[in-house]
Amino acid sequence: MLGRPAGPSRPSRARPSARRSTIAFDKRSTKSFIRINERIRAREVRVIDENGEQLGILPPYEALRAARERGLDLVEVSPNAVPPVCRIQDYGRYLYEKEKSERAARKRQKVITLKEVKFSVTVDEHDYQTKKNQAVRFLGEGDKVKASLRFRGRQMSHRDLGYKIINRLIQDIGEAGVVEFMPRMEGTVLHAILAPGRSKEAPKPKPATPAAAPAQA
Repeated sequence: MLGRPAGPSRPSRARPSARRSTIAFDKRSTKSFIRINERIRAREVRVIDENGEQLGILPPYEALRAARERGLDLVEVSPNAVPPVCRIQDYGRYLYEKEKSERAARKRQKVITLKEVKFSVTVDEHDYQTKKNQAVRFLGEGDKVKASLRFRGRQMSHRDLGYKIINRLIQDIGEAGVVEFMPRMEGTVLHAILAPGRSKEAPKPKPATPAAAPAQA
């Protein structure tokens, strides 16, 4: 028995997609793992209102209802507390203030870099002073300085000259730098590392001189 001729295949009907939740989650909250509103899964939470007053320990649905009545969001601010602490506030403004404080903290951070100043055994006085001034400037800007001196060929037999140059640099820098690594050899390179010196203490105010006694009549 011959089979039925294969007809044109009917396009399969796609299954109805699951109904999407009407709750819109902020992408920034997913990135920073901040739970808000319906995403809070704890059995009970400690609630603080928008004025900083505690509303007590409530189930999340009651805390969310209190936030909705105020036209605000329920934000989990201390997830590791027992029970977790949630605050009723404007979530958008909370993110703005949080990012603003993080940017300010990053600006206050000083990134310390290691800058290198290279010498040679045959360095002349003018070149030495230029390199020394560079090192002092780098240290004054808060960076570390690596003072290095490379020996070439027969110069390895005069390593004492290299040590004299690096030790002279350390002495000339003085209080502007603190030696982290004393001069040492690595292969054909002699180097030392200096860190910014400690800031000088502010001069103490001079004691006020007692007022002169009034002259007797």
